[in-house]
Amino acid sequence: MDILNNSNAGASLLDYDKLTKVIRKLAIEAGEKIMEIYERTDFDVRTKSDNSPVTEADEAADKLIFAGLKADFPEIAIVTEEQAASHRIRSDIFLIVDPLDGTKEFVQRRGEFTVNIALVEDGVPTRGVVYAPAKRRMFFTQADGRSVEETGALLPDEIGILKPLSVSVPDNSALIVVASKSHRDKATDDYIARYSVRDMTSAGSSLKFCLVASGEADLYPRLGPTMEWDTAAGDAVLRGAGGKVLRFDDMTPLTYGKAGYANPFFIAAPPGVELKSG
Repeated sequence: MDILNNSNAGASLLDYDKLTKVIRKLAIEAGEKIMEIYERTDFDVRTKSDNSPVTEADEAADKLIFAGLKADFPEIAIVTEEQAASHRIRSDIFLIVDPLDGTKEFVQRRGEFTVNIALVEDGVPTRGVVYAPAKRRMFFTQADGRSVEETGALLPDEIGILKPLSVSVPDNSALIVVASKSHRDKATDDYIARYSVRDMTSAGSSLKFCLVASGEADLYPRLGPTMEWDTAAGDAVLRGAGGKVLRFDDMTPLTYGKAGYANPFFIAAPPGVELKSG
Protein backbone atom coordinates (compact mmCIF):
# COMPACT_ATOMS: atom_id res chain seq x y z
CA MET A 1 0.00 0.00 0.00
CA ASP A 2 1.24 3.47 -0.85
CA ILE A 3 1.91 5.92 1.94
CA LEU A 4 -0.27 8.96 1.30
CA ASN A 5 1.31 12.21 2.33
CA ASN A 6 -0.29 15.28 0.81
CA SER A 7 2.03 18.11 1.83
CA ASN A 8 0.51 20.92 -0.24
CA ALA A 9 -0.54 22.96 2.80
CA GLY A 10 2.90 22.96 4.40
CA ALA A 11 4.78 23.56 1.17
CA SER A 12 2.63 26.55 0.23
CA LEU A 13 4.39 28.39 3.07
CA LEU A 14 7.82 27.05 2.16
CA ASP A 15 10.70 29.47 2.68
CA TYR A 16 12.89 28.92 -0.40
CA ASP A 17 15.73 30.99 1.04
CA LYS A 18 15.83 28.74 4.10
CA LEU A 19 15.57 25.64 1.91
CA THR A 20 18.53 26.73 -0.19
CA LYS A 21 20.70 27.29 2.87
CA VAL A 22 19.65 24.01 4.51
CA ILE A 23 20.17 21.69 1.54
CA ARG A 24 23.49 23.34 0.67
CA LYS A 25 24.72 22.95 4.25
CA LEU A 26 23.54 19.34 4.50
CA ALA A 27 25.22 18.48 1.20
CA ILE A 28 28.55 19.84 2.44
CA GLU A 29 28.26 18.10 5.80
CA ALA A 30 27.31 14.83 4.12
CA GLY A 31 30.27 15.29 1.78
CA GLU A 32 32.58 15.58 4.77
CA LYS A 33 31.24 12.27 6.15
CA ILE A 34 31.67 10.64 2.76
CA MET A 35 35.24 11.85 2.36
CA GLU A 36 36.21 10.58 5.83
CA ILE A 37 35.31 7.08 4.66
CA TYR A 38 36.63 7.55 1.11
CA GLU A 39 40.08 8.42 2.44
CA ARG A 40 40.39 5.23 4.49
CA THR A 41 42.52 2.40 3.19
CA ASP A 42 39.41 0.23 2.95
CA PHE A 43 35.68 0.27 3.64
CA ASP A 44 32.80 -2.19 3.54
CA VAL A 45 30.85 -2.63 0.30
CA ARG A 46 27.61 -4.64 0.20
CA THR A 47 25.20 -5.52 -2.59
CA LYS A 48 21.56 -4.47 -2.39
CA SER A 49 18.62 -6.49 -3.70
CA ASP A 50 18.85 -4.70 -7.06
CA ASN A 51 22.53 -5.73 -7.35
CA SER A 52 23.75 -2.16 -6.87
CA PRO A 53 26.53 -1.49 -4.37
CA VAL A 54 26.02 0.31 -1.05
CA THR A 55 28.67 1.42 1.43
CA GLU A 56 28.76 2.82 4.94
CA ALA A 57 29.31 6.21 3.31
CA ASP A 58 25.87 5.99 1.62
CA GLU A 59 24.27 5.16 4.95
CA ALA A 60 26.13 7.79 7.00
CA ALA A 61 25.28 10.53 4.50
CA ASP A 62 21.66 9.42 4.32
CA LYS A 63 21.28 9.50 8.10
CA LEU A 64 22.72 13.01 8.32
CA ILE A 65 20.65 14.44 5.46
CA PHE A 66 17.38 12.81 6.50
CA ALA A 67 17.71 14.06 10.09
CA GLY A 68 18.50 17.58 8.91
CA LEU A 69 15.62 17.77 6.46
CA LYS A 70 13.19 16.30 8.97
CA ALA A 71 14.23 18.83 11.61
CA ASP A 72 13.85 21.87 9.36
CA PHE A 73 10.97 20.77 7.13
CA PRO A 74 8.89 18.30 9.16
CA GLU A 75 5.78 18.97 7.06
CA ILE A 76 7.36 17.83 3.76
CA ALA A 77 7.62 14.18 2.69
CA ILE A 78 11.14 12.84 2.17
CA VAL A 79 11.99 10.17 -0.40
CA THR A 80 15.51 8.78 -0.16
CA GLU A 81 17.26 6.00 -2.03
CA GLU A 82 18.54 4.30 1.09
CA GLN A 83 15.16 4.00 2.84
CA ALA A 84 12.98 1.54 0.93
CA ALA A 85 9.84 2.43 2.90
CA SER A 86 10.03 5.98 1.56
CA HIS A 87 9.67 4.67 -1.99
CA ARG A 88 5.96 4.09 -1.27
CA ILE A 89 5.36 7.77 -0.50
CA ARG A 90 3.03 9.63 -2.84
CA SER A 91 2.91 13.40 -2.52
CA ASP A 92 2.51 16.40 -4.78
CA ILE A 93 5.43 18.03 -3.00
CA PHE A 94 8.42 16.16 -1.61
CA LEU A 95 12.14 16.27 -0.98
CA ILE A 96 14.15 13.57 -2.74
CA VAL A 97 17.66 12.47 -1.79
CA ASP A 98 20.49 10.41 -3.20
CA PRO A 99 23.05 10.67 -0.39
CA LEU A 100 25.83 9.21 -2.55
CA ASP A 101 25.13 9.20 -6.27
CA GLY A 102 27.78 7.27 -8.15
CA THR A 103 28.60 4.62 -5.57
CA LYS A 104 30.54 2.71 -8.25
CA GLU A 105 32.70 5.77 -8.79
CA PHE A 106 33.19 5.96 -5.02
CA VAL A 107 34.15 2.28 -4.71
CA GLN A 108 36.56 2.51 -7.64
CA ARG A 109 37.98 5.77 -6.19
CA ARG A 110 37.38 7.80 -9.32
CA GLY A 111 36.06 10.81 -7.41
CA GLU A 112 33.05 11.54 -9.62
CA PHE A 113 30.33 10.94 -7.04
CA THR A 114 27.87 13.48 -5.69
CA VAL A 115 25.43 14.31 -2.93
CA ASN A 116 22.00 15.08 -4.42
CA ILE A 117 19.08 16.79 -2.67
CA ALA A 118 16.07 18.23 -4.50
CA LEU A 119 12.59 19.62 -3.95
CA VAL A 120 9.86 18.40 -6.30
CA GLU A 121 6.66 20.38 -6.69
CA ASP A 122 3.81 19.07 -8.84
CA GLY A 123 6.10 16.79 -10.80
CA VAL A 124 8.85 19.38 -11.36
CA PRO A 125 12.22 19.55 -9.55
CA THR A 126 12.27 23.25 -8.65
CA ARG A 127 15.23 23.50 -6.26
CA GLY A 128 18.29 21.31 -5.85
CA VAL A 129 21.91 20.91 -4.85
CA VAL A 130 24.60 18.71 -6.42
CA TYR A 131 27.87 18.52 -4.51
CA ALA A 132 30.91 16.54 -5.65
CA PRO A 133 33.09 16.46 -2.50
CA ALA A 134 36.13 14.78 -4.06
CA LYS A 135 36.09 17.27 -6.95
CA ARG A 136 35.20 20.22 -4.71
CA ARG A 137 32.45 21.30 -7.10
CA MET A 138 29.20 22.69 -5.75
CA PHE A 139 26.12 23.48 -7.85
CA PHE A 140 22.77 24.61 -6.48
CA THR A 141 19.65 26.60 -7.19
CA GLN A 142 19.13 29.83 -5.33
CA ALA A 143 15.87 30.86 -3.67
CA ASP A 144 14.67 32.37 -6.96
CA GLY A 145 15.29 29.09 -8.79
CA ARG A 146 18.30 30.28 -10.76
CA SER A 147 21.40 28.09 -10.62
CA VAL A 148 24.93 28.91 -9.52
CA GLU A 149 28.26 27.20 -9.00
CA GLU A 150 30.00 28.05 -5.74
CA THR A 151 33.77 28.22 -5.43
CA GLY A 152 36.02 28.85 -2.47
CA ALA A 153 36.32 27.02 0.84
CA LEU A 154 32.81 25.49 0.63
CA LEU A 155 32.06 25.90 4.32
CA PRO A 156 28.67 24.74 5.69
CA ASP A 157 27.72 28.08 7.24
CA GLU A 158 29.44 30.52 4.89
CA ILE A 159 28.58 30.84 1.21
CA GLY A 160 31.57 31.56 -1.01
CA ILE A 161 31.88 33.06 -4.48
CA LEU A 162 28.84 32.38 -6.67
CA LYS A 163 29.01 32.13 -10.45
CA PRO A 164 25.65 32.21 -12.28
CA LEU A 165 25.16 29.16 -14.49
CA SER A 166 23.89 29.39 -18.04
CA VAL A 167 23.64 26.70 -20.68
CA SER A 168 25.58 27.02 -23.91
CA VAL A 169 24.39 28.49 -27.19
CA PRO A 170 25.21 25.31 -29.08
CA ASP A 171 26.68 24.95 -32.53
CA ASN A 172 24.75 22.01 -33.95
CA SER A 173 27.57 21.29 -36.38
CA ALA A 174 30.06 20.84 -33.51
CA LEU A 175 28.42 19.66 -30.31
CA ILE A 176 30.11 18.68 -27.06
CA VAL A 177 28.48 15.54 -25.69
CA VAL A 178 28.77 14.11 -22.18
CA ALA A 179 27.85 10.51 -21.43
CA SER A 180 27.89 8.16 -18.48
CA LYS A 181 31.25 6.79 -17.42
CA SER A 182 29.85 3.59 -15.89
CA HIS A 183 26.81 2.94 -18.08
CA ARG A 184 27.94 3.61 -21.65
CA ASP A 185 26.48 1.16 -24.19
CA LYS A 186 26.02 0.64 -27.94
CA ALA A 187 22.53 2.16 -27.96
CA THR A 188 23.92 5.38 -26.49
CA ASP A 189 26.85 5.43 -28.93
CA ASP A 190 24.50 4.83 -31.88
CA TYR A 191 22.28 7.70 -30.77
CA ILE A 192 25.23 10.08 -30.29
CA ALA A 193 26.43 9.14 -33.79
CA ARG A 194 23.33 10.85 -35.19
CA TYR A 195 24.76 14.22 -34.17
CA SER A 196 27.72 16.25 -35.43
CA VAL A 197 30.04 15.89 -32.45
CA ARG A 198 33.12 18.02 -31.90
CA ASP A 199 34.13 16.45 -28.60
CA MET A 200 33.06 13.69 -26.23
CA THR A 201 33.54 13.55 -22.50
CA SER A 202 32.53 11.11 -19.78
CA ALA A 203 31.46 11.87 -16.25
CA GLY A 204 30.00 9.99 -13.32
CA SER A 205 26.85 10.63 -11.28
CA SER A 206 24.73 13.76 -11.73
CA LEU A 207 27.79 15.80 -12.66
CA LYS A 208 26.68 15.27 -16.26
CA PHE A 209 23.66 17.53 -15.74
CA CYS A 210 25.92 20.15 -14.18
CA LEU A 211 28.32 20.12 -17.13
CA VAL A 212 25.39 20.93 -19.40
CA ALA A 213 24.14 23.57 -16.94
CA SER A 214 27.55 25.28 -16.88
CA GLY A 215 27.91 25.27 -20.66
CA GLU A 216 30.77 22.76 -20.56
CA ALA A 217 28.67 20.29 -22.58
CA ASP A 218 25.76 20.62 -25.01
CA LEU A 219 24.07 17.25 -24.82
CA TYR A 220 23.61 14.43 -22.30
CA PRO A 221 21.60 11.44 -23.53
CA ARG A 222 20.75 8.67 -21.08
CA LEU A 223 19.49 5.49 -22.72
CA GLY A 224 19.49 3.37 -19.62
CA PRO A 225 17.69 2.95 -16.31
CA THR A 226 17.82 5.66 -13.66
CA MET A 227 15.75 6.55 -10.63
CA GLU A 228 14.31 9.92 -9.72
CA TRP A 229 16.76 10.39 -6.83
CA ASP A 230 19.58 9.99 -9.38
CA THR A 231 18.33 12.86 -11.52
CA ALA A 232 16.10 15.31 -9.62
CA ALA A 233 18.83 17.55 -8.18
CA GLY A 234 20.80 17.69 -11.43
CA ASP A 235 17.58 18.30 -13.34
CA ALA A 236 16.74 21.23 -11.03
CA VAL A 237 20.21 22.73 -11.52
CA LEU A 238 19.94 22.36 -15.30
CA ARG A 239 16.46 23.89 -15.42
CA GLY A 240 17.70 26.79 -13.30
CA ALA A 241 20.45 27.39 -15.87
CA GLY A 242 18.01 27.49 -18.78
CA GLY A 243 18.25 23.85 -19.87
CA LYS A 244 15.72 21.06 -20.20
CA VAL A 245 15.38 17.33 -19.58
CA LEU A 246 13.05 15.52 -21.98
CA ARG A 247 11.81 11.96 -22.24
CA PHE A 248 13.56 10.09 -25.03
CA ASP A 249 10.36 8.48 -26.30
CA ASP A 250 8.10 11.50 -26.89
CA MET A 251 10.24 14.57 -26.13
CA THR A 252 7.95 15.75 -23.32
CA PRO A 253 9.48 17.10 -20.08
CA LEU A 254 10.66 14.48 -17.61
CA THR A 255 8.31 14.45 -14.61
CA TYR A 256 8.74 13.29 -11.02
CA GLY A 257 6.63 11.46 -8.46
CA LYS A 258 6.05 8.51 -10.78
CA ALA A 259 5.00 5.17 -9.32
CA GLY A 260 8.15 3.38 -8.24
CA TYR A 261 10.25 6.51 -8.92
CA ALA A 262 11.79 4.94 -12.04
CA ASN A 263 12.68 7.17 -15.00
CA PRO A 264 12.32 6.48 -18.70
CA PHE A 265 15.27 7.18 -21.00
CA PHE A 266 15.89 10.91 -21.34
CA ILE A 267 17.93 13.66 -23.01
CA ALA A 268 19.32 16.73 -21.24
CA ALA A 269 20.28 19.75 -23.34
CA PRO A 270 20.07 23.52 -23.85
CA PRO A 271 17.10 24.77 -25.87
CA GLY A 272 19.25 25.34 -28.98
CA VAL A 273 20.23 21.73 -29.62
CA GLU A 274 18.37 20.18 -32.57
CA LEU A 275 17.35 16.98 -30.82
CA LYS A 276 16.93 13.72 -32.69
CA SER A 277 13.74 11.88 -31.78
CA GLY A 278 13.84 8.41 -30.31
